[in-house]
Amino acid sequence: MAGSLRKSSKRRAMADINVVPYIDVMLVLLVIFMVTAPMVNPGVVNLPTVGGAKVQSLPPVFLTIDANENVIVRKDGDPVQTLSKFELGAFARSQAEKSAEQPVVLAADKSIKYEVVMDVMSKLKENGVKRVGLAVKSQ
Repeated sequence: MAGSLRKSSKRRAMADINVVPYIDVMLVLLVIFMVTAPMVNPGVVNLPTVGGAKVQSLPPVFLTIDANENVIVRKDGDPVQTLSKFELGAFARSQAEKSAEQPVVLAADKSIKYEVVMDVMSKLKENGVKRVGLAVKSQ
């Protein structure tokens, strides 16, 4: 009986993981992916063309918001009129009555809050201006 106790105490549970089967599975998967990868066709994307785009018929009206939050109307690069926030609605209505498709390009000083620019854009849209764009400086 004492001999059987010693035999069981020498035998311990093995604590390592045998990784050889995992390496075999990994190599089989690698071979499968290497064989099937050239057979997969990449998707083809048909991009739209711009050849049929209409040429701008009306020159845009430029609105510039300066650092004091005044709106300056510019036509052909020259300042025509300075508007307050309250006069902007009447100006937008008169622009929409002249031509609803006339684009308005909005430029703002870098120091102006985003909220001010969005307010001007929403006033233009509310008063019938359909096409409003933002001007940026190219680098």
